[in-house]
Amino acid sequence: MAKTLIIITGPTAIGKTSLAIQLATHYQTEIVSADSRQFYREMDIGTAKPSSGELMAVKHHFINSHSIVDNFNVGDYEKKALELIEDLFSRHNVIIVVGGSGLFINAITNGFDELPSSTKEIREKLNQLFRDKGIAPLQEKLKRVDQTFYTEVDINNPQRLIRALEVYEATGKPFSEFRKRTKKQRSFNIVTIGLNTDRKALYKNIDHRVDLMIEAGLVKEAEGLKEFRHLNPLNTVGYSELFDYFDGLYTLEEAVEKIKQNTRRFAKRQLTWFNKSENIKWFEPADGEKIFSYLDFQLKNLELPAQKELKNNIRNDGALKCLFTMLAQVVRRNSWERQEDLR
Repeated sequence: MAKTLIIITGPTAIGKTSLAIQLATHYQTEIVSADSRQFYREMDIGTAKPSSGELMAVKHHFINSHSIVDNFNVGDYEKKALELIEDLFSRHNVIIVVGGSGLFINAITNGFDELPSSTKEIREKLNQLFRDKGIAPLQEKLKRVDQTFYTEVDINNPQRLIRALEVYEATGKPFSEFRKRTKKQRSFNIVTIGLNTDRKALYKNIDHRVDLMIEAGLVKEAEGLKEFRHLNPLNTVGYSELFDYFDGLYTLEEAVEKIKQNTRRFAKRQLTWFNKSENIKWFEPADGEKIFSYLDFQLKNLELPAQKELKNNIRNDGALKCLFTMLAQVVRRNSWERQEDLR
């Protein structure tokens, strides 16, 4: 069997974790998380991490792997995740990747673009703007100078906004112009499953999950992290709204409603990102049997990456295509002649 990475993605609260665990159990393999907030061990309830029972049932990677004080970006993730995947493929033919962070999934599948460097002065100026006036000025500036990236990025993530604005300030060109989207070759096959459902049902799931988080103690968890609110991992839906509640800007009821509203907006942005991909096979969360049948078929029929590359080269090169056709004709003729001799 060809080494294959099965990716489970989709909007928040759609049921990705449950499916990933079912698949990992079925294929007797391990799970690599591509959720950019579940890395952090201090953030449990608000990031909807797998339960302790789920973590015990299947080996997970990049869950509780870092602290909120660590500087860990998508470039770091690409390097570490690919090293891990290579190691896991020495023991498994199939590996499961699960998460809703499109940028991090893209880092595994296609690679992360090398971007122009900035200066310490530019970075500090933008960080100071964020500290003094909040995230709104960053959002407004990015929308003005780079509408393309603004429609794709998580606009509630100040680190992503600041990085894009750094590139603009340093070069005078939009961040989106430097995103070459040149796909890096991987030594394994990739099959991507997307989960989605109708918008009304998804929003109902989101609202219910937020209610469960509050019941589980999200307010207390956020209160214990107040002193770290300036760190990028905590500029996240579910925490930012509660920090505003602690500051007296909202009542608790208003903060909870804000969390639900902002999570629904986040899910919409996730779907905008994923809908641009042509390689995702979409299913309803309840389509378990269809998903397993589809994956079993794919795994039986996938070619090795080297075989696919050879076919692509032949398809794109007229001379190679002609040579391949001639060789195929020779093979068929020799086979026919042997059959004639046997007669």
